[in-house]
Amino acid sequence: MTPLHIARGLALVFDLDGVIVDSMPMHTEAWRIYLERLGISCPDIQEQMHGRRNDEIVLALIDANLPAEEVFRHGAEKERLFREMMQPRLDAMIVPGLRDFLERTNGAPRAVASNAEPANIDFVLDNAGLRRYFPVVVDGHQVGQPKPWPDIYLRAAELLRTAPGNCIIFEDSPTGIAAAKAAGGRVAGVATHTTELAGVDVLVRDFDDPALVQWLEQQQHNS
Repeated sequence: MTPLHIARGLALVFDLDGVIVDSMPMHTEAWRIYLERLGISCPDIQEQMHGRRNDEIVLALIDANLPAEEVFRHGAEKERLFREMMQPRLDAMIVPGLRDFLERTNGAPRAVASNAEPANIDFVLDNAGLRRYFPVVVDGHQVGQPKPWPDIYLRAAELLRTAPGNCIIFEDSPTGIAAAKAAGGRVAGVATHTTELAGVDVLVRDFDDPALVQWLEQQQHNS
C-alpha cells in the first residue's frame, strides 16, 4: 500500500453518516419503523432527516411542542433501534476505500465532526475498529449550533490546532457542505447517495476514486 503524503499544516476532517459509513438507508428505515409504531407516516422521511440532528427531527416529525425530556427519549429510542439493525451489517456498510485511505494517510491530523448522536459515533468507531484513526471527535452537542452552522468544524480545527482553511473536510450532504464552507474549509463531496452536492471543491464517488488522490496532491501546494 503506497502511503499518501498529506502536507504539513493540513488536516483531514470526516463527517460520519454517508462519509465513514453508508448508514443513511438504515437511518431512514429505523425512523420509518419508529414513526410507524407511533402511528405517524412520513413519505419523504429521508429528505426530512438528512443532515439534521435528532432533536430537530423529533420536533419536526413527532410534535413541535414536546418537552425536552420527551424529545431526548424519542431520539434515544430511535437510535437504539438503529444500532440494533446496524450491528450485523456494520463492516459491509463502511464506505468503499475508507480503510485503505486511512492507512495511507496515517500520521495526518484527523477528526470526526458529525451531527450524529454521540452513542452512534462511538458505536461505529469502536465496532468497526476505526477509533485509532481519529484522536479528535466532535458532535453537535458539543457546540452552540449544529450544522449547517460552522461551529462543529471550527471546533474540530481548534482541537486539531489547524487553521480552518487548511482543513480538508469530507461531506455528503448540503447541510454539512454549508457548514464546512462557512467554516472556511476545503470540501471534498462524497457522492454516497447523490451527485447533487453544489459548492464542493472536488466531488468523488468514494475513497477509491482516483480524482480524490489527484485533488489531494494539488492541495499539497496550497497549504
